[in-house]
Amino acid sequence: MFVCWIWWLGLLSHCKKAVGLNAVLGFTNIFSLYPQQTDLNSFLWTIKRDPPSYFYGTIHVPYTRVWDFIPENSKQAFQESNIVYFELDLTDPYTISALTSCQLLPQGENLQDVLPRDIYRRLKRHLEYVKLMMPSWMTPDQRGKGLYADYLFNAIAGNWERKRPVWVMLMVNSLTEADIKTRGVPVLDLYLAQEAERMRKRTGAVEKVEEQCHPLNGLNFSQVIFALNQTLLQQESLRAGSLQVPYTTEDLIRHYNCGDLNSIIFNHDTSQVPNFNNVTLPPNEQATAQEIDSYFRQELIYKRNERMGKRVKALLEEHPDKSFFFAFGAGCQSSLANSGRENKDILTS
Repeated sequence: MFVCWIWWLGLLSHCKKAVGLNAVLGFTNIFSLYPQQTDLNSFLWTIKRDPPSYFYGTIHVPYTRVWDFIPENSKQAFQESNIVYFELDLTDPYTISALTSCQLLPQGENLQDVLPRDIYRRLKRHLEYVKLMMPSWMTPDQRGKGLYADYLFNAIAGNWERKRPVWVMLMVNSLTEADIKTRGVPVLDLYLAQEAERMRKRTGAVEKVEEQCHPLNGLNFSQVIFALNQTLLQQESLRAGSLQVPYTTEDLIRHYNCGDLNSIIFNHDTSQVPNFNNVTLPPNEQATAQEIDSYFRQELIYKRNERMGKRVKALLEEHPDKSFFFAFGAGCQSSLANSGRENKDILTS
């Protein structure tokens, strides 16, 4: 399902730190949040009203790897809710179409026309390496389900020469052995959307595709080239064996199943946009990396959280008799909890 590939490219969850809840949501006047702590993962918060509503923190890995660790109270809250809201509407065909369109270069342009020659050649060489290696990365379970390497490569990297460089950078980050091994099973977010549809629940989204695409497309050309070059350098170092990945998908799953919201690796899943700050960079490149980080924090974290918060507040006020289940990236839920703990009239643990 094409939406899976888009989702796994990491377009949907960039939350790291919430804007203060008092300012954004005015929670003190509407409801209070209470975390549902259990011995398993603790990613459910109750919005105390009648009927109650819920925030639930999701993760972008195959749902089968985490489902058995999700407490029954979280599953029950999902089942009993009237309306389920996600960051994007993953079951809407327009979402798929718009996500595809926003990644493309203007009509008539190709990557070879816009990238420096050296970077284009390195990119092409790396993608050839990935395509060659992908059959050995596939698991027996994937092959048993009829998921073949050529199909998977085309699903992820097809039409890559027409994509904007920033989306190619994200694509390259997703073309790793660890990520390839997770393909073929819906990630938790998508699974919940499919279940909500199967249960005939009303569903919706608090964001528009354009609101996630435009900030990425808003980087200037020199920043995008720097980001793509740094991404290729990292992948080339991994291939040469001179660099080790500091965390793996397995690490991420283990921390999620243990309810660890504070791990540094957890921010990797929830930020998705790579952090290019590196003490080994020369001063001028460090400045560029910091500019990119600052831009993404402003556009994809602070502004995004404020926008989402206002829409959640409006939905709750508009439908006081309905029970909502808001399923957002777990980093967002961590932000809600952490901000709430600083305002004890909003959140108590």
